[in-house]
Amino acid sequence: MLSADARQRRLGIALVSLATFCFAVLDACAKWLVQSLPVAEVVWLRFALHGVLMAAILAPTRGAALVRVASWRLQGLRALMMVAMTALNFAALQWLQLAETAAIQFSVPILIAVLSAFVLHERLDARRWLAIGVGFAGVLLVVRPGAQGFHPAIGLSIVNAVLYAAFNLLTRRMAASETPESMQWLSALGAALAVAPFALAQWQWPASGLVWAVAIGCGLTGGVGHLAVAHAHRHASAAVLGPFLYQQILYMSFWGWLVFAQVPDALVVAGAAVVVLSGLYLLWLEVRHR
Repeated sequence: MLSADARQRRLGIALVSLATFCFAVLDACAKWLVQSLPVAEVVWLRFALHGVLMAAILAPTRGAALVRVASWRLQGLRALMMVAMTALNFAALQWLQLAETAAIQFSVPILIAVLSAFVLHERLDARRWLAIGVGFAGVLLVVRPGAQGFHPAIGLSIVNAVLYAAFNLLTRRMAASETPESMQWLSALGAALAVAPFALAQWQWPASGLVWAVAIGCGLTGGVGHLAVAHAHRHASAAVLGPFLYQQILYMSFWGWLVFAQVPDALVVAGAAVVVLSGLYLLWLEVRHR
C-alpha cells in the first residue's frame, strides 16, 4: 500500500498534469479565437467566463474562500499582471506557433533565478549561472534574432515570460496569506473589469455557436488550470511538481499540429530541449540545497 505522503504526492502530480493540459487547451482556443476576434475581446471573454464559471462551481462549497482577502493591493496587482500577460500571450499567438510560445515560456524558471539574484539578492553559485546561461542559449535557438524566420511577435512572448516570472514570485508571497480560491477568482474578476473598456471599444459579436463554445473553453480551462495548480502545491512540493510542468510542450505541439497544421522545426525542438534541461538542472540544484 502507498503511504499517505506518497498518495499526496501522486495527487499533486495528477493536479499539475491536469493544469498543464488545461493551459495548452487554453492557448489553442485563444490562438483560434484571435484569428477572427480582437485580442482585447478574447482576453475579456477568457477572464469574464473564467470568473462566472468558477463562481458557479466553487460558490456552493467554497463561497467565503472566494472573497477572503488579506491584501487587496496585492490582489489588484496580481489581476493587472494577469491582464498584461494574457494580452501579450494572445497577441503573440496571432503569429507564432504554440510550440514556440511554450518554449519561450519555459524560460520562466531561469528568469525566476535571475530575478531572485538581482531583486531578492539571493546568491547564485557558478553552477546556477552556468545553467542560466545555457538556458538563455536555448531561448536564442528558438528566437533566432536576425534570422529569416524571426518574427517581431517573439518580443511579446519574451516580455510575457519576464512578467510571468515576476508573477510567480508574487504568487508565492501571497500563498502564505491568501486562499487559492480568492487568488484565482479575484484575479480573474479584476482582470475582466480592467480589460472591459478596451474589449467593448473593439467589440465584434461572435459569429457562431462554435466561437462561443471555444470562448467558454477558454474560460473553463483557464479557471480549472489555475485552481489545479494552486491545489497541487498543497499536496506536493515544487521540487516534486516542477518536472511535470514541462509536459505542457507536448500538449502544445499536439494541438498546434492537430488544429493549425503547424509542426515545430528542428531548432525550436532543440531550443525547447535545452531550456527544459536547464530548468530541470536548476530544480535539481535547489532540491540538493534544501
